[in-house]
Amino acid sequence: MRRAARGRVVTGLLLAPPLAFLTLLFALPLLRVLWGSVFAPDFTLAHYVRMWTVPVYGRVFWITLKISALTTLGCLLLGYVAAYFLATVRPRTRQVLLLCVIVPFFLSVLVRNYIWMILLQKTGLLNQALGRLGLIQAPLDLMYNETGVLIAMINMLLPYMIFPVLSSLLAIPPELRQASASLGAGAFRTFWRVTLPLSLPGVAAGGLLVFIVALGFFITPALLGGPRQMMISNLIEFSVRQVLNWPFAFALANTLLMGTLLLYFAYVRLVGGRIPRAGFP
Repeated sequence: MRRAARGRVVTGLLLAPPLAFLTLLFALPLLRVLWGSVFAPDFTLAHYVRMWTVPVYGRVFWITLKISALTTLGCLLLGYVAAYFLATVRPRTRQVLLLCVIVPFFLSVLVRNYIWMILLQKTGLLNQALGRLGLIQAPLDLMYNETGVLIAMINMLLPYMIFPVLSSLLAIPPELRQASASLGAGAFRTFWRVTLPLSLPGVAAGGLLVFIVALGFFITPALLGGPRQMMISNLIEFSVRQVLNWPFAFALANTLLMGTLLLYFAYVRLVGGRIPRAGFP
């Protein structure tokens, strides 16, 4: 009994610093945001009503969901192919290729956005290369529209899809594929009936990560998008810095947070919250 009590005391002492940190820097500000959205200074739900009754704000929510969904789909298509390839190569080669996937994280998001601006603008490197090859007669509009935003966001969020999918693929015992082949199944049928179903937890985890992070993207839509690509985070910044409407910005932030939590609980409900675990040999 004394040993168990001592263990609980030690555990409490170890948990106290991180809990205090989270309380001061996360819980208290979150409570302030929740309070400020309904007490301005008296109790009111006008900001939430305005959010859902004014058409322009509904359009911003729709654009945010649309861009986030398209980004998730693009990351899924590219990330699954990349993860499948990484799962089939030798471990030493995989480590080198994984380093190439990780290296972009060492660069600032702002720097990567400026690099994409250099590449995608009408006088940028991509249009110049396509023009010299004779593939285009006039520069393509790849910036200040949805195309530029999607290209940059997919590029930045692709690793969030690759790693969970790769983990799930590495967790599949190779004997299952061998058994499928021994029973007469071809490569495509083995992939469709064995590999793909067993990798779905990784796909779900990667999709959730990409979609949630994409919902809160700010710099990329601001630099590479136009007025028609304003997302919720851009609207929050506009409400705070331009019109100084803090309660409405709080309401927007709370709605975004509630949507994110609903997505997470749906993931836990459907997938069980299990992210497949596997080593990276």
